[in-house]
Amino acid sequence: MKPILQRHLPYDPLNPRPLPGVLPLAEGDWLRVDEAFGGQMARREALLADVRDKVIALDERARPAAEELLDEVVAAQLEKPGFICEAGAIRRPDGGLVRLDKADPLVSAGRLAQEDFCLLEQREGESEHVLTGAVLCFPASWSLQEKFMRPLIGVHDTVAEYDAGLANRVQRLFDGVQKGRALWRFNALWYETPELYQPRREEDRREDRKSVQADFLRSELQTLRRLPKTGAVTFGIHTYVLRAQDVAGCSGAGVNPTAPD
Repeated sequence: MKPILQRHLPYDPLNPRPLPGVLPLAEGDWLRVDEAFGGQMARREALLADVRDKVIALDERARPAAEELLDEVVAAQLEKPGFICEAGAIRRPDGGLVRLDKADPLVSAGRLAQEDFCLLEQREGESEHVLTGAVLCFPASWSLQEKFMRPLIGVHDTVAEYDAGLANRVQRLFDGVQKGRALWRFNALWYETPELYQPRREEDRREDRKSVQADFLRSELQTLRRLPKTGAVTFGIHTYVLRAQDVAGCSGAGVNPTAPD
């Protein structure tokens, strides 16, 4: 399979911020179309068709949030060049036709955007937000099947830095996400392969990154938004994969942050 790669990033991946590392983001900048759009969408289509049960999960109580997410994705994409509405369907810039299926909202959303989406809801009596739904075609060393319906601390229980103090900070962050005020952050990890679909279960041995030839940088531009009607928090993941030699040219320009209050 031909590698699906970008050559540019809208930020400097080698200049990380302390966790959780979030900044405000202009509301209209939560979905992005980049040079890898066609390749990534083709890969998403294949995964949704071939391993649907591994890349889609939805608790029935989260269906209203999933339907609202689809409405938001449709509205946002139709503002962009190349997306055309065609009688209950949307034609993408790569020519793909996506028929909108409200009965299967996460699949429809996953076919319209390069981003993966996780739905996180804090229900009555729960102390944390819980992962109640997701379309996750491009997992970076985690398994949706394992993390589905876990609270935030359970989702991150294999992350060494995610101690009780950071867990409390992240929960306060989710509590504070406001409607119309999106947030963003990024990560950066070295991989020896450019494959986008890289699930990993918790018991699987993790490779020592220092002992492999890491030819590719994988970086996620992650966004947090609160849906205006259901109040669910959406965690969007836009995946970039670059060859190592292309990383040095990333200047850090291109993300449109809002001015902090």
